[in-house]
Amino acid sequence: MSEGSDALSDEDSKLVTLARAVRARNGAAAGAAVRDETGRTYAATPVTLPSLRVSAVQAAVVMAIASGATGLEAAAVVAGDDGPLGETDRAVVREFGGPAAPLHVVGPDGALRATVTG
Repeated sequence: MSEGSDALSDEDSKLVTLARAVRARNGAAAGAAVRDETGRTYAATPVTLPSLRVSAVQAAVVMAIASGATGLEAAAVVAGDDGPLGETDRAVVREFGGPAAPLHVVGPDGALRATVTG
C-alpha cells in the first residue's frame, strides 16, 4: 500500500463522493464505489446476514458484474480508523480490474489515506 496524496482525479473524486454518500445514507461502517470500464459507477455498503457476509468493496464489484461490466477502472472505500479493508477487497479489485486499477482508501472526512494497486 502506498501513501496517497491529496490529489485524486475528478473521476476518482466522484467515487469517493458516492462511497461517502452511501455510507452515510445507510448508516454503515463502510461505503465503497467502483467505476467500470465504460464509466458507469456502483456504490454499496457491507452486507451482514447470518448466512452472508460481503464487504462494501465486494458488494460494489458484485453490482458491477451483475450489471454486465467486464472490468474496473478504479475503486474507492470509505471507512473509519478500523477500516474493514482486507486482502480479499484488494484481491477482488485486482482480479476484476487488473493490477493497474487503483483502490483508494479514504477516511470518513474524505481525506485520502492510501492508494493500493497491484
